[in-house]
Amino acid sequence: MKQLLYWVQAIASILLILAILFQNRGSGLGSVFGGSGNVYRTKRGAEQVIFISTIVLAIIFCVSAIVSIFVS
Repeated sequence: MKQLLYWVQAIASILLILAILFQNRGSGLGSVFGGSGNVYRTKRGAEQVIFISTIVLAIIFCVSAIVSIFVS
């Protein structure tokens, strides 16, 4: 059981890192100096899928970490 949890944590952590790196960064400091004013925008398509998968992977990672504490 512990071995399975270690594998789940390792795979979830790698996928979580990749999902975070694939997300769009936006304009950065450009909006401070009068850049694009579209502050409120919705996520669509692949951006929304990556965003939701990031949340799901983070939950899987946290739950597996908590379960591994109680198992060992």
